[in-house]
Amino acid sequence: MSAAVSPVDELLPARRLVPLACQHVLAGVAAPVSSVILIATTLKLSADRTASLLSATLVLCGVGALLQSLGVRVLRVGARLPFLMLPGGAAVAIFLQIAGEYGPATASGSVLVAAAFLLCVLPFYGRLVRLFPPLVMGTTVVLIGINMIKVTAPMVASGPGLGFATLGVIGLFFLVLRGVWRQMAVLLGLVGGMVLAVLTGTELHVAHGGTFALPEVFPYGTPHVDLLAAVPLLVFALASLAEATGQTVLNSEAVGRTPDPGRDVPRIARADALVSLGSGVFGTSLMVTSAENIGIVQLTRVRSRFVTAAAGVLLIVCGLLTPLTRVLAAIPEPVVGAAGLVIYAVIAVMGFGMLSRTDLAHGTDSVVIALALVVGMLPIVEPGMYAGLPSWARTLFGSGVAAGAIAAVVLCAVFRTLGPKVTAGSDAPPSDATP
Repeated sequence: MSAAVSPVDELLPARRLVPLACQHVLAGVAAPVSSVILIATTLKLSADRTASLLSATLVLCGVGALLQSLGVRVLRVGARLPFLMLPGGAAVAIFLQIAGEYGPATASGSVLVAAAFLLCVLPFYGRLVRLFPPLVMGTTVVLIGINMIKVTAPMVASGPGLGFATLGVIGLFFLVLRGVWRQMAVLLGLVGGMVLAVLTGTELHVAHGGTFALPEVFPYGTPHVDLLAAVPLLVFALASLAEATGQTVLNSEAVGRTPDPGRDVPRIARADALVSLGSGVFGTSLMVTSAENIGIVQLTRVRSRFVTAAAGVLLIVCGLLTPLTRVLAAIPEPVVGAAGLVIYAVIAVMGFGMLSRTDLAHGTDSVVIALALVVGMLPIVEPGMYAGLPSWARTLFGSGVAAGAIAAVVLCAVFRTLGPKVTAGSDAPPSDATP
């Protein structure tokens, strides 16, 4: 390699590029597979439609990895860093919440609205990111995790024996696996649960068809736009800017590049938004750039962005191979529910981790968190709380995630302006990824 070539711009020979790309795929593939299966099971999609949705999601993940790794300079899209793009766990949770209350067509419309909204607000990135310190993001993520645990639990209850056995398998994998394999514990748990289902005689519904197929466009019909229903995803889109700030610093330091969030974060978010427009078309949730594969970079010491670009190509190929997507789409509901409980419980724990960056002994921080959690938890524990309000108010306050996030933003701003000063620790943008 020429001394003039930065490690992040090194183009590796194919014999090294392909195996390294496969490692990145293994590190990231659990997120799209588990997310799609959760969506399909919750929405009671057919086996064919589930396979199509998984195909679309893998293709979108691949396109996102290519955009972030290679970039399109003339459009200022992509950070030209070794990033993967995945469906965020929190975004999937919000998508399912909207779909459950207003229907999947409205959920798809909300994804399109949120993606377009993110593109529009990027010029104001510097001001907006300050609205989402760890105090606000932590509260929001905790509410997302708790809300989706409530949604996912009935899936386990549909076959508690198989569901709890799958939980045990996932826990065992987390215990014994290391490195990239440990990152795949949930995916391997899904496979293990499916093996248990076969051994216990559980009926599997595997779709049939050719070897290659293109995913279905607008699987729920024409997307329906409801701005109030989209509020939770709009809040998430804004919060993703703070998430991207931390990821940019983390990834830049990992590859030896001087972090420049002011330049790179808008490019990252622009790629997220463009791929998310595709998500709305193909019926899945918002896509977000992920730092899950940074461990692979640190483990292998290979910093080349062309490795994640090759991983993007592999993801696209996997998405178009319909036998693979059809088998994955046949995983039984209790197995999916068990994986969902683990995923969303981890999301809640990540939220508590964000909150730990604030000084909870400080009166201002603890009061803001407590009040925001009250606002967000009320519609979760008592769904009929706002039944007597007008429809627009039920939409806004009936979503625990949206209500809690908005309350956290407003309360934080009010206490900063009028009350005792919020601790400095809660002002710093997060340094790790939100699911």
